[in-house]
Amino acid sequence: MAKRALILIQGSKLNGPLYVRAAQRLGLHPITLATDPAQYDYLAAEGSEAIRVDTNDLEALIRECSRLRLTYDIVGITGFPNPGESVFVTVGKLCRHFDLPGPDPESIEQCCDKFAQRQLLAQAGVPMPAYRSAANAKEVEGAAAEIGLPVIVKPAVGNGSSGVRLCRTADEVANHAKHLLGGTYVWQSAPRILVEEFAQGSYYGANIMGNEVIAVGTGVFGPPPHFVFCEYLFPAPLADQEHARIVDVSLSCLQALGLGWGATNIEFRWTRRGPVVIEVNPRLASGESELVQLAYGIDLIDEHIKLVIGEECDLRARHSRTAAARFLVPDRDGILDQIEGTSRAAAVPGIVDVRFYVAPNTPVVRKGDSRDWIGHVIAASTTPAQTKAILQRAVDLISWSITPFPALDE
Repeated sequence: MAKRALILIQGSKLNGPLYVRAAQRLGLHPITLATDPAQYDYLAAEGSEAIRVDTNDLEALIRECSRLRLTYDIVGITGFPNPGESVFVTVGKLCRHFDLPGPDPESIEQCCDKFAQRQLLAQAGVPMPAYRSAANAKEVEGAAAEIGLPVIVKPAVGNGSSGVRLCRTADEVANHAKHLLGGTYVWQSAPRILVEEFAQGSYYGANIMGNEVIAVGTGVFGPPPHFVFCEYLFPAPLADQEHARIVDVSLSCLQALGLGWGATNIEFRWTRRGPVVIEVNPRLASGESELVQLAYGIDLIDEHIKLVIGEECDLRARHSRTAAARFLVPDRDGILDQIEGTSRAAAVPGIVDVRFYVAPNTPVVRKGDSRDWIGHVIAASTTPAQTKAILQRAVDLISWSITPFPALDE
């Protein structure tokens, strides 16, 4: 009998190894199709099959999957947003072609375009910040003046907070527009910029599978003008009524965007108007599935794979604890020299994981987005206060040093 294979399009440094292991646990043979499999070192470490294919070429992917079907029983196809979420449009089209369960490609496509997403949510009466679309620097500056400073200026297509910046002055708006449109920023599609009102308030994220809100967490960002998470906690400390409002708005988003199959995460800010939607992402959030499992006992990756291969999910919470992560972010560019204290930190009772993604002697160049993470520490316990204390105790034991790059002679 042919081995049951799960096809993974592209890879992910955070969620990739978790999907490979989960697939193997479920008795599946994971096969990664990637434009450059060598950039995902976990594939070699896990001994997982990988094939080089241009993942932007749908016909090439269809040919490769058809070839693999001669050897394997392909039972499911999914992928990772690397470099962008449009991979899920491709996944949806592949699933349709091979008659497998999958997302609706048209719904994913309009969700990936954040301006189209905003328009659909606005039509459905979903609470959101004021927004404008702009195609050039003059339009960006005009939109910022109309909305009123401070504003968020960001690419209309993208993920991981890439190219997203808080601009407090007209000069900052002009400079960031120049950066995005000046040829250094790498666009995944035709350049289009979103200018949005800066929604001020606590940040919350809803993790959804199908039409069910599984978990709501809360996050803290590092210093502005960027939006790089430095901490995340589940469950978010919300009153029942506040939680119900986030669930209610989340379900309105799914309906407005034609989502409701597979994984979705929705980002909110709680403002004076209550929860306003910052973004709807048609995927699992990076780095959160482990926290959801610790807090609720639900393995979102296992359950997502079950959905992908047409099996029944079990999304019932097994327990109720508090789980938190601290993401380690460098404060300068340079060479990461030594990392100390990880084994001491890992030995703190209540610490679940201490991991660096970057080895010593590696150059570190900050980009102002989620690629700046160099590691994480995860803790879990019975209460939020205890979890935060455990996390802090472990983080205080870790140190690393970065030697600045040699200055270029003037």
